[in-house]
Amino acid sequence: MPIYKETISMTHKGALNALAAAVAEATRIGVPQCVFVVDVSGETIASVRMDGAKYLSMHTARAKARTAASINAPTGSMAFEFGTSAGIASQGGVTPLPGGLPIRFGGKLAGAIGIGSGSGEQDFQVGRAALAAIGADEV
Repeated sequence: MPIYKETISMTHKGALNALAAAVAEATRIGVPQCVFVVDVSGETIASVRMDGAKYLSMHTARAKARTAASINAPTGSMAFEFGTSAGIASQGGVTPLPGGLPIRFGGKLAGAIGIGSGSGEQDFQVGRAALAAIGADEV
């Protein structure tokens, strides 16, 4: 049994490229967004609040990214009661809201992106555009 595992991580350049692609898609669809890119541990690498994006969406976008990194899956599918309890237990670090996507390369988790300020569908659309722009695995 191995005593270590190989991991990968997002570079700041990759995070900034994802951020730029997310902003471009949000601009294209006319929905100003808050965007967070985090590493596998949930720490922020890059973020932006577009002009006109809701202030409180900064908090939810970060929680969406951290949740997606933590569960290695898109957000929005956990039971509401569990998500609410996890949110309380993590002091807002975990959320059941849709809009968080893991960032994987070759099936390996490198981080996550969280989008907030639009509908859940719009948030996912912006996140998927960012993933496509950096060549991440499709979710």
